[in-house]
Amino acid sequence: MTTDLPDREAPAAVHVDTVDYHTAGEPFRIVVGGAPVIPGDTVAERRAIAIGAGGTATAPRPGPLDDIRQLLTREPRGHAGMYGGFLVPPDDDEADLGVLFWHKDGYSTACGHGTIALGAWAVDSGLVAAPDYGVARVRIDVPSGRVTALVNRAAGRTTGVTFRNVPSWVSELKLPVETSRGTVEVAVAHSGACYVSVPASALGLSVTLDRLPELTSVGREIRAALADSPAVRHLVDPRLSGVYGVILFDELPSVDGALNQRNVTVFADGQIDRSPCGSGSSARLAVLAAEGRLAPGEELRHESIVGTVFGGRVLPGGDPWGDGVVTEVTGTAHRTGEHRFVLDPQDTLGAGFLL
Repeated sequence: MTTDLPDREAPAAVHVDTVDYHTAGEPFRIVVGGAPVIPGDTVAERRAIAIGAGGTATAPRPGPLDDIRQLLTREPRGHAGMYGGFLVPPDDDEADLGVLFWHKDGYSTACGHGTIALGAWAVDSGLVAAPDYGVARVRIDVPSGRVTALVNRAAGRTTGVTFRNVPSWVSELKLPVETSRGTVEVAVAHSGACYVSVPASALGLSVTLDRLPELTSVGREIRAALADSPAVRHLVDPRLSGVYGVILFDELPSVDGALNQRNVTVFADGQIDRSPCGSGSSARLAVLAAEGRLAPGEELRHESIVGTVFGGRVLPGGDPWGDGVVTEVTGTAHRTGEHRFVLDPQDTLGAGFLL
């Protein structure tokens, strides 16, 4: 005897559409299609929902959205240094868009290089109207607040973007930290995310590619050592507490009278920023202002470990020890591709792997 069984419909392939940019060498993958709807009334609330109950910023709970994040940050479709964002509605009609920033480990609260890339994309895609000559203003809601990308235009082309951050403030300038390389004094600043900065020379290192494994290791060590420090707690929003990145920097000879530093930022669980780090540059600007080394309007030339450069400045007004200072960081972003990523249900590697 035979029995007719209904045909089972094979699972459909997953398709995710992205537009990719790099900002000073650091990738930013903008998801423009294929991600599930993320509930919530604000971008900050959507980030909390994306992380999930019981999850953390670097260990989110599993779910359909996080499957997409992993798909895009893991080989063979991504890599451990990948960074990007999910486009979401802004908090209100005063902003042009909202974004949830992500990396290989989870979800961040701020991303200056991503904001620069999003500003370029918003203008390049026609989402925000822009003049052939002049500046277009793109307002973006991120988990730490509202930021602005000032997109510079010439002859109908985007020539650079200035990222204006939420206020940045300093909680410690000389906080002792025990490391395997001895005790060092670090500065702690909050600039949409919490950054710890320390001269590489204090650890017997320099910001060069041949020392990158050691820089990464000690960066992770400092982040872990300060996990419970009162200095890394945000005074208003506990969702912004905790060390996000450790900035190791070298002093360089001044260029055209500008203060000049090279840095590498070790963030999340040992990820390396290829750019000079946008929100990390805001943190450095706040620290330099608190140290009396940088007056409002004076320029910081901030170089990355791969030699790319951001320019940064503190705007007049504010107090790095009080209500914070408003900073601007200028860089360039360039489109690197447009992609449709596919996850075949028969692909045994699934969302991929990290090495």
